[in-house]
Amino acid sequence: MSRIVIPAIVNATGATADVYAEVKKMAGGAVPNVFAALGHLVPDALSAVLNAEGVLANGSLSKQDLETIKLVVSEQTGCDYCVAAHVMLGKMTGLSSQVLTEIRQGASTGDDKRDALVKFVLLLQKTSGTIADADFAAIRGAGYSEVQLAEISLTIALTIFTNTFNRINDTYIDMPRVK
Repeated sequence: MSRIVIPAIVNATGATADVYAEVKKMAGGAVPNVFAALGHLVPDALSAVLNAEGVLANGSLSKQDLETIKLVVSEQTGCDYCVAAHVMLGKMTGLSSQVLTEIRQGASTGDDKRDALVKFVLLLQKTSGTIADADFAAIRGAGYSEVQLAEISLTIALTIFTNTFNRINDTYIDMPRVK
């Protein structure tokens, strides 16, 4: 059970009910526990997350790239809820269980562009300050555009937000757990 008690979704009213309806439309009728909690507490924050996710969905990064970034960040922050979510969503984008494990471990996936993305996201998560010119050149050399670098940044920021909230809430995992 999560630390923050959430009333039944069917009893939601006002802005919370509105944002839950938006989530249900996007998620095939379900409201994941993290979104239930955020929508109950700060519906505008959940709406902002959904809007930003929409920007990314319409952006230039592939769904596999987005799930790769989210999984790397979630693994680094130790958010078991988000690791489970992004393993499940990664599989839905066509990433194999083996590749998802390799992403989580920071190991080679056999795809040079994906490996460069994992390395870059890990660099951003494990260091501070401006990245070195060589690191910028490496991610650009792997084929990522300047627009995609901005999208990578937004993806990392959104993932850190949900990771942090889930770590505070100890959000109950409502999907298949991963080891």
